[in-house]
Amino acid sequence: MHTSHHLIADADRPIQTRYLQGEITRLHKAAEETARASLDAIAGIPPDRRTFETTFLAFDHALAEYADAVCPFMLMGSVYPDAKIAAEGMASEEAVSVFMTQVYTRRDLYDTLRGQAPRTRDEARLRDVTLREFEKHGLKLPEDRLAHVREMRTRLSGLETRYSANLNNDTTTIECTAADLAGVPAATTAGCSQTAAGTCLVTTKYPDYIAVMTHAHDAGTRRKMYAAYHNRQAEANTPLLEEAIVLRDEIARELGYATWADYQIEGRMAERTGRVTAFLTALQAPLKKKYADEMTGLLVVKRRLDPAATAVDPWDLAYLQEVWRHEEYAYDEEKVREFFPVETVLQGLFKTVGTLFGIGFSEVEDAPVWAPEVRLYAVEDLGGTETETLGYLYLDLYPREGKYGHFCTAPLVGGRSEEGVYSTPVVAIIGNFHAPEKDRPALLTMYEIETLFHETGHALHHLLTTAPYATLSGFDVEFDFVETPSQALEEWAWDPAVLDAVSGHYTDQSRKIPPDLRDRVIAARTVGEGSAYTRLLVNSLEDLRFHTDPAPVDVTEVWALTYEEVTGTRPLPGTHQPASFGHLMGGYDAGYYGYLWSKVYALDIVEVFEEIGMTDQATGTRFRDEILSRGNMEDGMVLLRNFLGRDPGPGALYRRLGIEVPQEDARISPGA
Repeated sequence: MHTSHHLIADADRPIQTRYLQGEITRLHKAAEETARASLDAIAGIPPDRRTFETTFLAFDHALAEYADAVCPFMLMGSVYPDAKIAAEGMASEEAVSVFMTQVYTRRDLYDTLRGQAPRTRDEARLRDVTLREFEKHGLKLPEDRLAHVREMRTRLSGLETRYSANLNNDTTTIECTAADLAGVPAATTAGCSQTAAGTCLVTTKYPDYIAVMTHAHDAGTRRKMYAAYHNRQAEANTPLLEEAIVLRDEIARELGYATWADYQIEGRMAERTGRVTAFLTALQAPLKKKYADEMTGLLVVKRRLDPAATAVDPWDLAYLQEVWRHEEYAYDEEKVREFFPVETVLQGLFKTVGTLFGIGFSEVEDAPVWAPEVRLYAVEDLGGTETETLGYLYLDLYPREGKYGHFCTAPLVGGRSEEGVYSTPVVAIIGNFHAPEKDRPALLTMYEIETLFHETGHALHHLLTTAPYATLSGFDVEFDFVETPSQALEEWAWDPAVLDAVSGHYTDQSRKIPPDLRDRVIAARTVGEGSAYTRLLVNSLEDLRFHTDPAPVDVTEVWALTYEEVTGTRPLPGTHQPASFGHLMGGYDAGYYGYLWSKVYALDIVEVFEEIGMTDQATGTRFRDEILSRGNMEDGMVLLRNFLGRDPGPGALYRRLGIEVPQEDARISPGA
């Protein structure tokens, strides 16, 4: 049973997408003034007139209205084509962080709220989550220390914004000759800027980076790209990150925590830093062996190309894995891509999740958008007697100068119920696929298809919410649970029937990927799995160490030591990976472990589908009703138990990796 929704008044324009210079700044100021007035009114209610409606529900409403107003501005900071307007959006993002710190350090609001008793279980959940946020901001501190925490958080917001802006505006390139780029797809080389000398400037944007690292025959070219990519904004961002880590440590200690990781992890599924450390440690030995075995296999491949080779270098990995796929599985990525034009993949994806969750996608023609290539879809509930619009989905899938350089999903309008009517959520998927060429559309690799399914999982988590309160709706859940639906949905990209559904040769849509090629593609998925999971482990450990080691931290050295500990080799000297590890200044600080933690739950969920059928509608409905729609109305562990009928455990992850489950890590559950 799904809550009734209503249409936005102007269905073709769910958010404002076009701005004049100065407009975002003006509108943001107005939204902040409106929110502050609403919050002042709540704090000013006389004690004898305070009710749950006039306090907690009014507080939730005020913050929801503010978020709905400013979230589009924040997105524009990462995607808007006009650099000056994008800068206003980045400033808006920083201002939001500062304003929310001000809100959650207001003692008058805290005192007004904490005196109200909930009447229902749902209200108790809202009360607990809201008051915990105040308390984690320091409301139990004396006023002088609270003011110090507020000031440090404001400085931290500025550092995070500058770091992210530097990456978004990065223009690092490498200069290559035609010979240097032998093997690189024409889609990459055709988009290069040419120098007066006739050489090519290849960007370090993600599509170009992947293309060079996977296909360039020349090891020197790959090494050059690897070094440039891992040195983006090194000079500017390394000190910003290190200063942020010092501030985080000071904030945590002021709030009574030993480390920033302790502060962040409290209230999450992991509950405490020690459990995260134990989880990652349990993975380290088996993954190190899997990685070493993979390197041994890749060295054999490399020696066929270079008999004098003695080791596999980091810039060899993607290239040698591609050679391995080709030799072992007759897998040519460029030929495989021809069966996956973006439009065909999207329609197959929409059909797959539509069948699974009882929804449909309709493109909104001629909708106002922030860039010409952006598209808007209405997402409709097909489960009732009448089709209802659940929400709206923007897709911005190709690179632009100044645009955020990877993949993410951004909430724009949240879900909530007011007076028996539910709002209409809006969300955007931001991607960076190779843009269409003159003679052919954008074609996707299997990794890119998996990524699109992943981000769609996030989007559906937001769009299918039925949580009554904005504070608890969508993917505003425990941070180490948030990647569970997205990482679960990734697995559909590798199902044979789904691959058939999303395929169609770009010259003839009726030509599906041949079954034998499809099966080889699926079988080849295991190539590189060891290095992929090892990279996740390295990143999780370095993040945790940045935020548990005594500050100040030399982030480059901690990263290098962690990389060596896990892989057995030192990274390329002179590279500074933490300077472009955007997650650490984008909300994933002391939280990157959540990808591996959530993977445990995601694969446990997927095994339920695998037993019954990946496109089983009844199980899809249960997944929608018991996990996707619930938001943060229950702890993630409760949602998982409801869906699985048991406690989750890491067995599915270990089976995926082909490694034995350590006895001491046989179950992940509260208190383990």
